[in-house]
Amino acid sequence: MDLFTLITLLIVMAALFAYFNTRWLKLPDAIGIMVLSLGFSAVLIGVNAIQPTWFVVVRQTITEIDFGRVLFDVMLSFLLFAGAFHTDATQLRVERRSVMLFALVGVLLSTGLVGTGLYLVTGWFGFGLSFPLCLLFGALISPTDPIAVLGILAKFKLPESVKLNIVGESLFNDGVGVVVFASIYRIVVNGTESISAGQIGLLFLEEAGGGILFGLALGYGMYWLLRSINHYQTEVIITIAAVMGGYLLAQKLHISGPLAMVVAGLFVGDHAREEAMSHQTEEYIDKFWELIDSILNALLFVLIGLELLIIDFQSGYWLICVVTIILVLLARFISIWLPFQLARRWLDLDDKAPIMLTWGGLRGGLSIAMALSIPNDLSDKDLLVTITYGVVLFSVIGQGLTMERLIRRLYPTDESIKPK
Repeated sequence: MDLFTLITLLIVMAALFAYFNTRWLKLPDAIGIMVLSLGFSAVLIGVNAIQPTWFVVVRQTITEIDFGRVLFDVMLSFLLFAGAFHTDATQLRVERRSVMLFALVGVLLSTGLVGTGLYLVTGWFGFGLSFPLCLLFGALISPTDPIAVLGILAKFKLPESVKLNIVGESLFNDGVGVVVFASIYRIVVNGTESISAGQIGLLFLEEAGGGILFGLALGYGMYWLLRSINHYQTEVIITIAAVMGGYLLAQKLHISGPLAMVVAGLFVGDHAREEAMSHQTEEYIDKFWELIDSILNALLFVLIGLELLIIDFQSGYWLICVVTIILVLLARFISIWLPFQLARRWLDLDDKAPIMLTWGGLRGGLSIAMALSIPNDLSDKDLLVTITYGVVLFSVIGQGLTMERLIRRLYPTDESIKPK
């Protein structure tokens, strides 16, 4: 199937699923589209019993989609920039201590806890995964996905400090998670002798530090260009070019593209709005990136649902999926609660925040993309991909659908849900 036909089919499905959800289901957009996509995949699996040849063709088409490349090389830059651009950078600066603490310490702690727990659990179930491979899973499942979080939290009116921590952490911790994943990935593929602790530290400094500095430079470059003209069509094109070109250059420089996009988006959304854009330009750029965000979100969650067609759900994997979901939630709570307790005097968060941050820390396409990027020659890849998919489904659907109830329970005196 040629590229144009494939993209057309995906957009048609995204539009239909979005319509059915808006017209009848009325779920948060991300959840509704993914539920319908999963239902569509389940129907196709049922078709396999009637017309196996049709199913083989569809499954082969989905298999040809390089999910990891589509997300990492195409979607992620746009989605992260759009999410950061629409985030209030001024208020985020107030919560910078807790955001960076949870994004850095939380991811590292969660990676170790999930990896160790999975190593013990798989040993009990007789799968016997190696410890580095379990840590690799911990690294790919620990970052919360800003794409899933931003799409779902838009419906809720949480206390601002809690909401900013969920959104801010999700924007930054994916960059940390990708660096940790890359380091452990190298150990899994090449052995422990391939990289030392010093090399890991240097890699993190280059990737994360370089990404932040490059993002600041990119954001200032956009700010200067936008300030020098007043022509909204050209200014929209400038933001597109900066995101695409900047992300590509970050990859060539071997620095964190995701962190660069987040920092650039925050810088432009904060400084350029007030000093470099006319009211008309701000309105057009705002609407353009909101539309890009909606379209790509819809496509992403359609793809996540369609991945069901290529996941190898063996009978022995179900129980370990359930146990892993509990393990990931427990590790997430500890990795939030422990830094929260140690740095409590410096944080502007209440005692309910760790529970909300735990349940609001959704996993999404980023985790699936990293799992699918594991080499096919590793014998345990199918197991890791399956449990990753199980955790993501529970996270987006289970946690996403119950978030409203949890908010009402934790903050009963607040007007927790935005009026329509």
